[in-house]
Amino acid sequence: MQTIFVQFKCHPGQAYDVADVVVRTLEETSEIYSTSGHYDLLAKFYLPAEADIGHFVTSQLQTIEGVKDTFTLVTFKAFN
Repeated sequence: MQTIFVQFKCHPGQAYDVADVVVRTLEETSEIYSTSGHYDLLAKFYLPAEADIGHFVTSQLQTIEGVKDTFTLVTFKAFN
């Protein structure tokens, strides 16, 4: 299992619509939050170990209507 965090910059007024699409249509979604700062949303995704992260981001996330830009963080280890 791979864990990634993706920040979304949305077109004005579209952040809640984008969050709704992510939650409803992507089973890989763990959590999504509205945020302040340079990006509007922060989402956590769990992908299968063999998944192509770049393909997931470019084909599943960046194509959502209302998404202007994304920033992806790949994680290495979770600490308890």
